[in-house]
Amino acid sequence: MYILDSSAFIHDFHTTEQTATIPLVREELEGESVYRYDAMEGSGMHVHIPNGDTTEKVRRAAKESGDLEVLSDTDVRLVAAAFELDAVLVTDDYAMQNVAERLTVTVEPIAREGIEEEREWTFQCQGCGREYDEQKDRCPICGAELARKNPGSR
Repeated sequence: MYILDSSAFIHDFHTTEQTATIPLVREELEGESVYRYDAMEGSGMHVHIPNGDTTEKVRRAAKESGDLEVLSDTDVRLVAAAFELDAVLVTDDYAMQNVAERLTVTVEPIAREGIEEEREWTFQCQGCGREYDEQKDRCPICGAELARKNPGSR
């Protein structure tokens, strides 16, 4: 089974496998992609609502990886749906792919190549330059904002 992100409807993803998505995806779509969603739902696509415990598990994994700040509620719930249904998540979103890998959810990208490695982001103070392993509202030393940083970059 495939769990479809909005990019699957935007890029007109096709499969002969069973498909599913969540109701929030339709709200992100416009134009022809809305018609694709409706047509797929009409022809048997399952619309799943993940439970709260699974959604919280995904949020915790996203917080650990440093991706929570860039994931929408829709993104979190899509990963949760894929986890619950033991399905393949179809998305081009890097942060979703990163969290999915952490939860051993298989991902199939659409228009881009998939991620090459799972990342645990670090956070760097925009004022003093100190680095932190977890997201904070502000730097505890100088009070400036923190920005997410690729752990492999210098």
